[in-house]
Amino acid sequence: MALGMMLAVMGGMLVCVQNTFNAKVKEQVGAWATTTLVLALGFLASLLVGLISEGFGLFAVTGMETWYWFSGIIGVGVVMSVTQGVQQLGPSHAISIVMVSQILFALLWDTLGWFGLEAIPFTWKTALSIVLIVGGVLLFQLSGKKETAHQKAKQAV
Repeated sequence: MALGMMLAVMGGMLVCVQNTFNAKVKEQVGAWATTTLVLALGFLASLLVGLISEGFGLFAVTGMETWYWFSGIIGVGVVMSVTQGVQQLGPSHAISIVMVSQILFALLWDTLGWFGLEAIPFTWKTALSIVLIVGGVLLFQLSGKKETAHQKAKQAV
């Protein structure tokens, strides 16, 4: 369990760093070029590491639902949406909204047992947890976004 938690924390950190970088790339080359670059480099890196660690067994994909193969296409929507959200809202605001959205949809999938998941009952503790998480993010979002010196300089020009 500790390893899973550490990996989840690392994943959260990497998502934030990646999307901050993506927003900077998008400023120079646009959304579609950024998405293409991100996903192409990710493909090459995962292909290389996969071949090194698993050899050609990497391609032994049997017994899988065909529609699971389309998750890469979903990745296009992820990169496009989050990159633009980070650029428009800033990393902390955008990622906090992404986080709440992920939690709510994961809860929906778990509760209904969609996508081959075992259904997990919705309890009052779950409801209270969601209210606290959403409330915390709302409080954070409504706490006011201060204008940075960089933003003031851009407006002055």
